[in-house]
Amino acid sequence: MKKKMLSITLTGIMALGAVNVMAQPALAVGNGPGYGGNETVNTSILHTYTELVDELKTQDAKQKAMELEVIGKTVKGRDIHLAKFITNPANPTILFLTQQHGNEQLTTEGALEFIKHLGTGKLQGVLDKVNILVIPMLNADGAMGDVNFPLDHYAADGGRHLTRYNAVGVDLNRDHVDKAQPETQALHNNVFKKYNIDYMIDLHHQGAEQEVNGKYVSGSILYPTSPNVKPDVLERSKKLGAVVYQNVDRTGWGHLGKYVGGSEERIGRNGAAVQYGISTLLFEMRGMSDHERDDYVLGQKSNGYLIKQTITTLESTVRSIADGSIETADTSFWDTLPQQSVRDSGEDE
Repeated sequence: MKKKMLSITLTGIMALGAVNVMAQPALAVGNGPGYGGNETVNTSILHTYTELVDELKTQDAKQKAMELEVIGKTVKGRDIHLAKFITNPANPTILFLTQQHGNEQLTTEGALEFIKHLGTGKLQGVLDKVNILVIPMLNADGAMGDVNFPLDHYAADGGRHLTRYNAVGVDLNRDHVDKAQPETQALHNNVFKKYNIDYMIDLHHQGAEQEVNGKYVSGSILYPTSPNVKPDVLERSKKLGAVVYQNVDRTGWGHLGKYVGGSEERIGRNGAAVQYGISTLLFEMRGMSDHERDDYVLGQKSNGYLIKQTITTLESTVRSIADGSIETADTSFWDTLPQQSVRDSGEDE
């Protein structure tokens, strides 16, 4: 009963968001409410680790094309799951990675809905043309607040706090060179090195105060910026970004900017591109599910939009790879895409 009620709650949030999109496009994701300490941010509406794994196992049993693999364990011993849809190893392969940072969960909620859609007619024929890998919740310890440091000063309510870091306080998205943490080791050894991955979208959340042209963004995107990325890998990354930008922008409620990010190879989008030749895209959604700073947390009335933005991103990407349209994607938009600015100091990806 609890699981059923959770599913209904998320569906209701998304439905409410869809109604608002149609009725008041100016109040879409980018202009949704900030938190600012003025409303409850309830983590109980988000999937717990156990609920997520149960749903993944349910989908694995339902979907013939899906295979669920455990790629490793977190510091605290939680299994890290990979949902695989591989019909032909010769097809292009894309990886969707969520929750390197445990307090950035709405992309995981969207990824789970996307996995469900793969078992319906919504994406008919796509799996014949593209292989799909999904790692939801890489940092399960941080997502559950099961860490070796206090979180009682964090903003959210709902029975648990969520934190950026893993159980021993390490930022996993700064561990792609040293690979010192078990979560990062699992990703590199059992996914990057094991599968012939062509594309990756690394899904994150940023602070709630980023803007472009005086308007809050719904998210920001960026290709790999290490000088060691090969030109062809960079060009495919920019095409991946073009597909995402065009499909989010045409919704009328998405408002994207260019992320201002570092060139260090210890960052996931750079490390994967340099070490494995994977064309990568960082997508930072607006606002976080929990944080010690109020200006990083987004009011939960925007949840539905951000989940929908994730689904739009994943579905449009696999369609473009499957039908080959990604090969002709126009990358010139990058030349004019405004860099976002921050009304208050923001946190790196």
